[in-house]
Amino acid sequence: MKPLFFIFLISVLSLFLLSSCSSKDPGAYDDFALCISDYGAKMYGTEWCSHCNAQKDMFGNSFRNVNFIDCDQNKDACLRAGIQAYPTWIIAGEMYEGTQSMESLAELTDCEL
Repeated sequence: MKPLFFIFLISVLSLFLLSSCSSKDPGAYDDFALCISDYGAKMYGTEWCSHCNAQKDMFGNSFRNVNFIDCDQNKDACLRAGIQAYPTWIIAGEMYEGTQSMESLAELTDCEL
């Protein structure tokens, strides 16, 4: 009976460790991402753009809360907005081309990082 107990204990501990360890903290920037989206900030880019992917990586799993317009899927929206480079952020009617720091986005939107 002891071997079964140890197998059970090791299994439970392994599951706990696997569920608590991740390379990115899911949702670490959820409040910030929601705030900048509520402010009206929009990020225009594509899935294949390395700079866009670097911007997404800054947010980690919280990027799901960023207002992102994929210019491959929404070409008309990007043309209307005058997008010429990826990524481009539009915040309060102003365009900001290139990858933006989190601090810069916080300052531009008055959102707490």
